[in-house]
Amino acid sequence: MLLCIDCGNTNTVFSLWDGTEFLCTFRAATEWQRTADQYFVWWSTLLRHHKIKADVSEVIISSTVPRVVFNLRVMTDRYFGTRPYVVGKPDCLLPTSPRVDEGTTVGPDRLVNTAGAFDRHGGDLIIVDFGTATTFDVVASDGAYIGGVIAPGVNLSLEALHQAAAALPHVDISKPQTVIGTNTVHCMQSGVFWGYVGLVNGLCERIKEEYDRPMKVLGTGGLAPLFSSGYALFDTIEDDLTMHGLTVIHRYNKDNE
Repeated sequence: MLLCIDCGNTNTVFSLWDGTEFLCTFRAATEWQRTADQYFVWWSTLLRHHKIKADVSEVIISSTVPRVVFNLRVMTDRYFGTRPYVVGKPDCLLPTSPRVDEGTTVGPDRLVNTAGAFDRHGGDLIIVDFGTATTFDVVASDGAYIGGVIAPGVNLSLEALHQAAAALPHVDISKPQTVIGTNTVHCMQSGVFWGYVGLVNGLCERIKEEYDRPMKVLGTGGLAPLFSSGYALFDTIEDDLTMHGLTVIHRYNKDNE
């Protein structure tokens, strides 16, 4: 079985792949202080609770938080007896290398999303990922990541608004029934929700004009379904794109050993 680990700035996700499907997916807050033993106790406790028998023989990791990778490596060596593939490291091969400015380091999450999206949909894609940041990844016809856009994340924007303006409360993101707000919370939710609908729609249109050929737009990340309900932003929504991308990269590396 393959254990796929995606460590983002906010959450770390563990998914168990048996070769045909994901048997389980568990999520924890990303904390760089968490030790290898703590990771394993958390993981094994959840497996027992769900009565899942896991015989992990391979591990692949994607992490945008470099300080976390060491303890994840230690966990896989100590408890699974295997050396993990780490996306972005020289010994972890990619199906297609990114084409960006020389010296540029592309985030592992963007490389993984690119691999997963190309495997499912082919090339000429825009991937909109709602995470701590809202990212737009452009995938060429041959599956290469060729650049994109990084914008502040939705929740990050709401938190910044709350912290910078003493009179504004903390609010949760939701789709308001009307654009014109009739109270403070409504006004803030409308600004963020419809503002991000405009941001996504406008950037995707500009990317398409610059790319100058038809493109498919994929939405992923926890807030993608919410924003697709406000406007026809995406051609499709992928709930497990990152985890699928990890299985694609793992398979490519095994095939090329």
